[in-house]
Order: sequence, then C-alpha cells, then structure tokens
Amino acid sequence: MRSAVPRRRAAPAVLAVLLLVAGDGWAACRHGPETARQYLAHALDVMEAHSVRRDQVDWVLVRRDAFARAESARTPSDTYPVIAEALTELGDRHSYFLTGTEASIQRHGTEDTFTGLTSRRLPGRVGYLALPAVGGARATWDNYVSQGRAAVKEAERDGKACGWIIDLRQNDGGIVWPMFAVAAPFLGEGTVGAFALADGTRTPWYVENRRPSLNGRESPWGPADPVGTADPPVAVLTDGRTASSAEALLVAFRGRPNTRTFGAGTYGVPTGIEGFPLSDGAVIALTTVRDVDRTGRVYDRAIPPDQEVPTVRSDIGTDRDEVVKAATRWLMGPRRCEDRAGDGGAAVDRVDP
Repeated sequence: MRSAVPRRRAAPAVLAVLLLVAGDGWAACRHGPETARQYLAHALDVMEAHSVRRDQVDWVLVRRDAFARAESARTPSDTYPVIAEALTELGDRHSYFLTGTEASIQRHGTEDTFTGLTSRRLPGRVGYLALPAVGGARATWDNYVSQGRAAVKEAERDGKACGWIIDLRQNDGGIVWPMFAVAAPFLGEGTVGAFALADGTRTPWYVENRRPSLNGRESPWGPADPVGTADPPVAVLTDGRTASSAEALLVAFRGRPNTRTFGAGTYGVPTGIEGFPLSDGAVIALTTVRDVDRTGRVYDRAIPPDQEVPTVRSDIGTDRDEVVKAATRWLMGPRRCEDRAGDGGAAVDRVDP
C-alpha cells in the first residue's frame, strides 16, 4: 500500500482516512507528455482497477460520460473537474482529487493542531478519554500520542479506573496511527480488525504488547503503558461527525468483549484511501479498502450505536452530557464496575439517571 493521502474536508467535515500514513513513498508517476484524452483514460483505468466499488460500477457508462464532458479538454489539467466528478460518481463518499500543488503540500506534511484531547475521572472510578481528529506533520502525531498517553495516566492518577469511556464524537478523521497508538491498551491483544480490498484480500490490524500494527507495519511510538484494570469494560461514544479513521478505530472496538457503543450513528465512510499520482503530480485519492472488525464483519456505511442517545453538542464536556451519563450507568452495572468496587481504589459512586 502507498503513503496516505492528506486530509481534505468535505461537507459535513469528513477528513481523509489515515490508513496509509506510515508508507514510504507514493506510486511511481508516469513520465512523458500525455494528451488530455490519454491522461483521462489513465485516471479512469486506475479507478476501475483499484476502487473498492469496482464491481458495482458501470464502467462503460462512467467512461462514456467522462469523455463526453472532456470533449473540449486540450491539456491534462482541463480534465481535472471531469476526474473529480467521476470519483464522486463512484458512490463511496470518500474518494477525491488533488492537484499537483495540493498533493505536494500535503505529501511533505504541514503543521497542524488538534483540539479536544482530554481526560478526566468520573464518579465510580470511570475513566473518560476524548480522542479528536489529528492530521498534519509527524511532529503533530508525536504530540498527539504523547498527550493522549499522558491523559490516560492522568485519569488514573488517584487509583485505577474500573471502566472507560472513549469519546469519538466530533472526530472526523485524520491520521489513524496516533489514534490507535493511544487507544491500544483498551483494544486487547491480538487481531482487532482488518482492511478488505475489493477482491476480498484482507490485511489485519493487530495489537501486540499494547502496540498496534496496521497494514503490516508497527506503530512507530512503541508500546503504551498498561491501564490499571486489565481488560476493562469500555463504552465508545459516536455521533454523525465520527468519520473515516475515527470509524476505523470504532470498528476495532466492535466485537470486543464487555464493550458497548452510545450516541448516534457515524458519518458512514468506514473505508480507507490510497493515493495514486498521475503524470503531472496530481493525485487520485481513491477508496480502496473497507474496514473489517475482529469478527469478520465488513463495514461500508454508517455504523449505528448499540444504544442511541441524542448528543447536544453544547453539552459535550459538561455534566449535562446525556450520552456520557448513559455510558456511565452501563459501566456501573453488573459484571462491570459494580463487581469491581473492591478491586483497588474508591468505592463505587452511583450516577443519577
């Protein structure tokens, strides 16, 4: 697999998936001058060969329409809008097109920031960790992992947590590596998911010694510290902005024992993108894989929660947050925190409905 394509926002604010962030190099570009027709034909060939929806698309129709729209094109750049429209017509809601300038900026990394990475201790020894979107350059990813792992420790500073809430609401994607590196202690050891190509080939995601591996490569940050309680119950929170690589992280929790999701359905692009450069440096950011959970279930649309609870955005981070309250009540139940009240730390505090 090739290096990840960069984040790009679309309405409503979807970030490109981060699936291939640690790859070394992009696909080799074609060299030599191309006519507009040759350029467009090559772009369509790439789509047909690699799209995750390649068996669901009428390629004769796509090609006919594309060449008709590009009838007056004289240079490769004249075909950019046609290629972008063809990517939209694939129907995966995730593919897009980058000009050579856009691709160059993103390929070399840009400084970026992230907001909303927070943790706190809730009543009943419940740990809360919010993981926001992250993009930008490697230094930003390093900072995210450092802050995320420190946040986990902070939530357990006064005694080990008996259960955890992982909040993915408003996380619209970005680089998947840092998110997995922070969440690894909660996922469990072994295979936690996979990427599935259109032909059925699967590349597993796994965790070994609290260090995730994706696409056959280990996380560059080393293993995370263990959390205080082994295999704690976990509640994952999602909403309509949870997208792309955030959905990949959600999928990694699907099928995990003693795990439940709360909130609203996700945006609906649990898929991965691969970058295919064209002869002039422009890039086709093409959806090439679907996410698969540890049970083998394949995802390609919005993922509903186990328990639907409306999110009021202004309530996030406050004691009015009904989604957090619902998740906490579940964590306080039998076979979860209620049965672990004496397992180190303070006694359980009940949470009012």
